[in-house]
Amino acid sequence: MDTWDLAKPRALAYLEHMKTLLTALLVASATLISAQSLPNVSVLKLDGSKTELSSLREEGKPMIVSFWATWCKPCINELNAMAEYYDDLHEETGVTLVAVSIDDSRTSPKVGPFVAGQGWDYTVVLDPNSDLRRAMGVNNVPHTFLLNGAGEVVWQANKYVPGEEEVLVAEVRKLK
Repeated sequence: MDTWDLAKPRALAYLEHMKTLLTALLVASATLISAQSLPNVSVLKLDGSKTELSSLREEGKPMIVSFWATWCKPCINELNAMAEYYDDLHEETGVTLVAVSIDDSRTSPKVGPFVAGQGWDYTVVLDPNSDLRRAMGVNNVPHTFLLNGAGEVVWQANKYVPGEEEVLVAEVRKLK
């Protein structure tokens, strides 16, 4: 009998323990994600007026909150891809899309003209003090959240690759 034969049961027990621990962590993090809801934070509209983010949500309808910046190419690609779906998806499900710019004081004056040039039909707001960004735990952009009709986060992605908008659209349709 070699040494591996003696260590094998201990190694298998260790792997089973790690598997159980990892499963528990995944369940706990899924619970935390689903428990997160839309914070009641003020943001700025492009005209400079303040509004509560929650006032932009239609009661009982899903909402997409997408954090982006003018300097972030994947963000712009994601928002342009969503623009192609938005009108039909809004009509079908009542979903609202709010694009939250995290541009700083140096680049935020460019947001309004940039958005005007894109032709996006959804709401764009500014988060100048990063209050919403912090409240939702956003560390990098793009970061997109889908909230159900009760305002609870049910899906999120902190990256964008072409085609991911189709995953988001499918998730929105599951909520109707």
